[in-house]
Order: sequence, then structure tokens, then C-alpha cells
Amino acid sequence: MIELGMHTDNWRVLSGNLQNAVESAIRHGLSHIEFGVIHGQYFIHGLGYDPSVSLQSNPRALKRYLDEHGLKVSQIDGAFPMMGPEGSTFGVQYVQQAIRFASEIGCPIVDTTDGATKPAGYSDEEIFRITCENYKQCLAWAEDYDVVINVETHGPYTNDAEFLERLFQHFDSEHLRLNFDTGNSFISGNDPVEYLQRFRKYLSHAHIKDVSQELKAAVLGEETGIACSEVPIGGGVNAENIRRCVEFLKESDWSGVLSVECYGSDENISQSIEFLRDLLA
Repeated sequence: MIELGMHTDNWRVLSGNLQNAVESAIRHGLSHIEFGVIHGQYFIHGLGYDPSVSLQSNPRALKRYLDEHGLKVSQIDGAFPMMGPEGSTFGVQYVQQAIRFASEIGCPIVDTTDGATKPAGYSDEEIFRITCENYKQCLAWAEDYDVVINVETHGPYTNDAEFLERLFQHFDSEHLRLNFDTGNSFISGNDPVEYLQRFRKYLSHAHIKDVSQELKAAVLGEETGIACSEVPIGGGVNAENIRRCVEFLKESDWSGVLSVECYGSDENISQSIEFLRDLLA
């Protein structure tokens, strides 16, 4: 069964908070949300202008709040760049604590990724070795807590099919899976449908993002990831790819959550959900 959810990060550009995102999810009849986490405190979040959740907050109180509103958490976004030396220093402990938090609230997945650019001074082979060590430390926690670690297509390594496939094959673990992003795969210059088909067996969650004509003209093939869709899902140049991706997932009997990532205005959210519900009908 394919279900719909949304990322609370849609409200970050609007200086919204978690409550704003939850209210929107309820208003639009969604079953799932996804949120990012802060490893510590951040004053903007403390003032109520950021939709993430602190890992120092009470997970049981959060679960109670979401349960009261009939919402499940499809995935925790712990996407600090893991593929490089900063992943070793900061990313590993960040993801480990996100795994602990996910387990407390009954969330099955923690999302991870690479960075926007390749770390200077390292070969791809060196980065692969570092990446494997970083994920090895996190997978030990994932297995104990029975939480899946997703790898999201977002940067130069995750949008390199050979690198990504090598990583999955290196571990061959049911606790290491894919969060496919339609917008990031498109803007990187890949064909989203072909990329999804290649990695379908690893897929456990998906971000659905469209791309405006202006953004395509400006950065196609030069960037590897975008924060969210500035246009409603179905209203950009990636709409046909999204349509074909959803059809492929239906045909291949995939079950999971499609998480909407678009600018969080009511109009954008409404149009995006309507477009996806039509595809799923």
C-alpha cells in the first residue's frame, strides 16, 4: 500500500513550526509526517520558527501529541552529510541519537545522505572507505534498535549510481535502504525513472519534489539537490517523471510512504496532494 505524508521542512522557509505542519497534515487528511532533528538546541527553533525537533526533547510526549492527531512518523530526517570526514566527527553520533529517538516514537526509518559537494583533498575511493566506516558504526545501532537507515539521493555520491550501488552491496543489510528523491535525481542530470528502477529493491521511502522551469534552466546538471519544490507537485517540469515513478511503484507492488516536499503554502500543499492522490487512485 502506498500512503502519503509530508516533510515538516516545507514550513522552514515560512518560519513555521512543527505545530503548523501537523495542522496542515490533519487539514489535508494525511496519515504521516516526517521531520528533521536538531542535535542539541537552536535558538530559532526555541523561538518557534523552525519545524524540526530537538533530540533533547521528550520523545514520549511527542508521540502522545502525534497519536492524539492520528499521525505516524514515516521517517526522521537525520541527513547530516555522512560521506566524508565530517560525517565521522559529527554525522555518526547525530545519526545514532536519531536512531534512539526514532525507536522511542515508533518511527521505522532514519534518513541520511552525502553533502552538496565532494570534500576537498579526498579521492572517491578514500571517501568510500570513510563512508563504509561511518555507516558501519551507525548500522550497529540500527540493528539493535531495529530501525532502518536510509540513504537519500541528494549529493554527488548518492546521485552516482555506481558509488551508491557499491555501498548497498558492501553491506547487503536489510537495515540499509534507499530514500529516493524525485527532484534531486532530476536536477543532478539523472533520469528519475531509470534511477528508481535500478534501485527499486532497496527503496523504503520517497521524497516527491517537482522542479520549476526557472530552476531547471539555472542549475540542471550543476547541482545535485534542492531543498524543496517551489512549485506544487505536478506543476513543474518534473511532473511527468513523477507520474511515471508512481506508476512504476504501483506496478511493482511497492508499499511505503511518498513524502511531499514543497513550499508549505496552503495552495502548494493542496495542489500537490491532489495531484498525487489522483495518481494513486
